[in-house]
Amino acid sequence: MATDLMIHTKGLTKRYEDFVAVDRISFDVHRGEVVGFLGPNGAGKSTTMRILTCFISATDGIAQVHGFDVFEEPLEVRKRIGYLPQRAPLYPEMTVHEYLDFCGDLRQLPVGEDRKKAVRRVVEVCGLRSFYTKEIRTLSHGQRQRVGLGQSLLHDPPLLILDEPTADLDPNEKREFLTYLREIGEARTVILSTHNISEVEFACSRTLIISNKDGKGGRIVADGPIETIRAGGGTVRYRLAAGGASGAKGPAFKDLRDALGAVKGPESIREITTADPNATRVEVVGSKDSDLRRELRDAVTAKGWDLLELSRELPPLEDVFRELTLSEDRRDRRAA
Repeated sequence: MATDLMIHTKGLTKRYEDFVAVDRISFDVHRGEVVGFLGPNGAGKSTTMRILTCFISATDGIAQVHGFDVFEEPLEVRKRIGYLPQRAPLYPEMTVHEYLDFCGDLRQLPVGEDRKKAVRRVVEVCGLRSFYTKEIRTLSHGQRQRVGLGQSLLHDPPLLILDEPTADLDPNEKREFLTYLREIGEARTVILSTHNISEVEFACSRTLIISNKDGKGGRIVADGPIETIRAGGGTVRYRLAAGGASGAKGPAFKDLRDALGAVKGPESIREITTADPNATRVEVVGSKDSDLRRELRDAVTAKGWDLLELSRELPPLEDVFRELTLSEDRRDRRAA
């Protein structure tokens, strides 16, 4: 069954008695996409991944992988996915070579040259050569995850599903793993489930954000390229620097804040450290629905100061993520 639609869900729901883990989510993933499935802990990310990988069944809705229904055709689905959870399913007493050969048996790869080629491929792709003959118990967490990534790719699946794969890794191991992932994503479809925003920004071309901030079950609250999601945030940031006339020392922060505060629109103004001793630099936060650059410029020049810098920036993905996923009571507690 040939299709460019690798994942299709519609109205997907999972209930545990009175608790709703996932509430009527719908999304599609197409061939060649590297998608970040982003959400806070408890939002329903892992539940969705387990449904797609046939580990648990949904209460309601449709879920298809590469054209096959996860409820009615689970064996066909499993042939077409590679899956890596937070902790790779490893046997520490085996060497990496023995483990990959064992996984070849589980995947029913024919013994002989075809299997050897498959093993050589994942050894190169996942960077396993330097510890290929070592026992898994002797490997670092990062090396173990790369072995787990290798087993998920052994049968050359068109779709790779990763559920919090870097949660136990240190920053260096995490960066290395994500670099391998980005390279792998050039040749197949990948969905990366995580609550780490920097991972999505580094490795993914598209982001799905799931939220359960109202406590009624995880729902998709944003879907698209990162820049598109950032553009949908509630605020923008302006970076502005002012100096005194003819290169003299810039205005005091209080004076600059008062001048900019007289403009209708800014929600907050804070000073930013700058290496220029003659400049005063600030960040102004305003609504995304207006562009204050002209008004901010006029407020500076009306005081006789030189405008050294003025830029308008979309909010960082972290701010939009917080806006979409943080419940009102938690916002109130943070503000208190």
